[in-house]
Amino acid sequence: MKKYTDSGKKDTRSGFGAGLTELGKKNDNVVALCADLTGSLKMDEFQANHPERFFQVGIAEANMMGIAAGMTIGGKIPFTGTFANFSTGRVYDQIRQSIAYSHKNVKICASHAGLTLGEDGATHQILEDIGLMKMLPGMTVINTCDFNQTKAATLAIADHQGPVYLRFGRPKVPNFTPEDQVFEIGKAVQLQEGNDVTIVATGHLVWEALEAAQTLHDQGISADVINIHTIKPLDSKAILASVGKTGCVVTAEEHNYYGGLGESVARVLAENAPAPQEFVATQDTFGESGTPAQLMDKYGLNAEAIVNAAKKVIGRK
Repeated sequence: MKKYTDSGKKDTRSGFGAGLTELGKKNDNVVALCADLTGSLKMDEFQANHPERFFQVGIAEANMMGIAAGMTIGGKIPFTGTFANFSTGRVYDQIRQSIAYSHKNVKICASHAGLTLGEDGATHQILEDIGLMKMLPGMTVINTCDFNQTKAATLAIADHQGPVYLRFGRPKVPNFTPEDQVFEIGKAVQLQEGNDVTIVATGHLVWEALEAAQTLHDQGISADVINIHTIKPLDSKAILASVGKTGCVVTAEEHNYYGGLGESVARVLAENAPAPQEFVATQDTFGESGTPAQLMDKYGLNAEAIVNAAKKVIGRK
């Protein structure tokens, strides 16, 4: 079984900041807009290095999306930054009408996604954003798992023509993917090979999936583990190849089980090769205040939950 090493816990939002800083040096068309959360989004260095290309719009997220859409007309590549809740739910009309409908080249970069925003509670957390964004025609949806992958994704989306939703988080999590990785939009990453169950995970749940696979391995169960960093377009081929081998699948995500990765995988299976599936996700609920670790445990978004789901779905084959 392949071993993965945590090179040191880092927050994925810092991966975004590092990627944006690098883009600022190499691409003069990259501009950044922030809604009064420059420090939280780790956009400080870009602002310091390129003040003429940084726009602090204040607590006016809808206005930020409109400005970003307009900037693309002049050939700029705008990266917007605020919390995921304010990047989607608060400004959905502006994204739909001004960005998605006319396929504007805006990169909507959203931090503090999911439950792991923590103590700020349900009003600042969002567990519906993947569903909201993946339903917009032409919108690419990316949810990265660690610092290195978030940095690589930030660099990659600058070269992608069209609107992108890049989702990342606040807490420090294991940093285990290669520092020199090339991020391919829409291309799943196979992390473990197995024959008994497929585990498809995204975002913070990818490391938990690896931990679960180790536990299952110790109990004589081999798991295919796939990192789905791009939820739309989904790598259907990788999912079908794996489930064709294992005969069942567990999906794991820090998102509501309505509208998220799990539903996308279920659609692929329903259209091509139906198979038993279990969902590790929040169960149609809002979040609450608490530390990220407390919330992930309470809402069943951890390695233990993935192990239990894997055993259950194997029993359904």
